[in-house]
Amino acid sequence: MGPERDRTREPQYQECVDLRDAEGLARLGLMSSHTWHHDPRRLLFVLSRYKFVARMFAGFGHVLEVGCSDAFATQIVRQAVERITAVDFDPVFVKDARQRMDPRWQFDCKEHDMLAGPLEGDFDGAYSLDVIEHIRPESEDLFVSNIVRSLSPSAALIIGTPSLRSQEFASAASRSGHVNCKDDRGLKELLGRCFQQVFIFSMNDEVVHTGFCPMAHYLLALCCTPSGRAAN
Repeated sequence: MGPERDRTREPQYQECVDLRDAEGLARLGLMSSHTWHHDPRRLLFVLSRYKFVARMFAGFGHVLEVGCSDAFATQIVRQAVERITAVDFDPVFVKDARQRMDPRWQFDCKEHDMLAGPLEGDFDGAYSLDVIEHIRPESEDLFVSNIVRSLSPSAALIIGTPSLRSQEFASAASRSGHVNCKDDRGLKELLGRCFQQVFIFSMNDEVVHTGFCPMAHYLLALCCTPSGRAAN
């Protein structure tokens, strides 16, 4: 006889043990694990940003994520759409994401630098969270236009970024990589060069709202109807 199995006191939770024994426990990714160790609350905020994307893009066919990092939260969006292609310019994070891929929530994950050019595909939506602030101002138009060139003519784009005013409260490690934070006007102006409509939402902690943007810690821009002015 083998060792006695763990038995939960309430039978409806036994499937948790069964899944652990059959497949093992789910693992955090490189970035998400670091966040969980050093700033657990921030992981909640990150997951909430992905939930916003999932709600906005629910039912979409093929969605592009630009700057997926370890793609731990990508599964939240994958739950709401038919297909995702997630890209990052760092092969270390792409490798980690592929190694942890859950077969029930499969998505394509590949190395790609959006500054090098658009990505081939017929994407009806794209999102990029916590990336634009790492793109130098002289390259921001190229970055956005290459995303637009990857999209279908009727696609939507969501960009999420820490607000410029939040930087005085950011950690030194965070600020060291933030070379291009914007306020709501600057973000809308940038994205308005490639989209006919740009809607700005405020975010504080895990709450998304339409409140006073200068008091927002984080900004989310929902962009609709590409204008055709993306760089060739």
